[in-house]
Amino acid sequence: MRPVALTVAGSDSGGGAGAQADLKTFEACGAFGTSALTAATAQNTTGVTHSTVLDPAAVRAQYDAVVSDFEVAAAKTGMLGNADVVADVADALGEADFPVVVDPVVVAQSGDRLLTERGVDAVRERLLPEATVATPNVPEAELLADVTIEDEADLREAADAVRDLGPNAVLLTGGHLDGDPVDVYAGETTRAFSRERVDTEDTHGSGCTLSAAIAAHLASGDALEAAVERGVDATARAIASDLSLGSGAGPVDHAAIADGRRAVADGARAMVSDGTTDAIDAVRDVVAALEREWPPELVPEVGTNVAVAPADVTSPEDVVAVDGRLHATSRGVRAAGGVAPGASSHIARFLLGVREHDARISAAGNVRWSRARESALRERWDVELTDRTEEPADADGTMDWAAREAMADRVRAPDAVVDRGAIGKEAMIRVIAEDADALLEKFSEVASLERDADVV
Repeated sequence: MRPVALTVAGSDSGGGAGAQADLKTFEACGAFGTSALTAATAQNTTGVTHSTVLDPAAVRAQYDAVVSDFEVAAAKTGMLGNADVVADVADALGEADFPVVVDPVVVAQSGDRLLTERGVDAVRERLLPEATVATPNVPEAELLADVTIEDEADLREAADAVRDLGPNAVLLTGGHLDGDPVDVYAGETTRAFSRERVDTEDTHGSGCTLSAAIAAHLASGDALEAAVERGVDATARAIASDLSLGSGAGPVDHAAIADGRRAVADGARAMVSDGTTDAIDAVRDVVAALEREWPPELVPEVGTNVAVAPADVTSPEDVVAVDGRLHATSRGVRAAGGVAPGASSHIARFLLGVREHDARISAAGNVRWSRARESALRERWDVELTDRTEEPADADGTMDWAAREAMADRVRAPDAVVDRGAIGKEAMIRVIAEDADALLEKFSEVASLERDADVV
């Protein structure tokens, strides 16, 4: 059966945001969408011309009608309009046994106000404590947590400040800041999602799409961090599409999300039929060992991934890795998702870049960097160093560039490549091996160094 997701949000007559965007996103992510409308807005790509908030009793009646008949597996909130609606929705969700994504919508992308001042207080005091994860943007986080956000460091502090208001986790989106977008997640772990900025003004509904995609993946049974990562990826695909509608800031392309899911599924089926099963089993064995015994302090903020490339593979979509990476949790190191071809771009591209120069190599993974850890490994291994500050602006991709730098003037691959990071880029140790067994042996050697108190 398809999982059921519920949106409690306002209607956007232009179809780009609100409940319309949520329902399209649910469908694109494989969930069946249901809704409880909170408001009717007259809007298009240029702005909002009229808005009517529904009576709280009407909102609650819709909610009750859905949850009394459908097995709702996750819900999200969007525009709620005023304090009375917020209070009733918070009461209803407080009785729910499914995860809740709160998108604290205050203003439309056009700048039109969608929530009253008392409504903001109600979101802060009543709704956020019911959230499994909240997804504010920069202006919303500044308003809710009374902070000022100007850079990535502020994003991290603000995410913690919003989390202090009650949600289990927070994904603070940084698209309003200058430079490439960075989204900061604060939950059991803290991590950042960064990507290149797409040169487009057609981002209407991106916040609704993000929160709905996370809800859809939670409804499908994904762990929270995996659902967040997949939601971020889905929204990035929707923004990157060349859909252009309306005379103002156009909507994102929800069809691109479904296209991406189909491409991944088709690629996975094709690769399994071509003999990728051995690579999948090999990665699963490494993951199982890391979950049993690996120290959480070896996991970078962005997570650890393990990649194995079957013979003759040349595309990242064909490299087997962990969907959502492994993360440090209160229960130890845990994989966020399953193992599949195309589950990683970064480590897969790095692995393939190294293998272009040394065909023996078929496995790679990443480890948290520290100066002491780097020093200890350089005493024991053949280690190359890359300097991200020297990466040219027109490089075809960071991982492609890092692999070329590491293999410059080399015939055989090193044991590891040390990347000391740059502004907004986490430092990293990338371990390289001939196969999954050799990679696990190297990971075990890194773990053994943790017995030395100086290697932290």
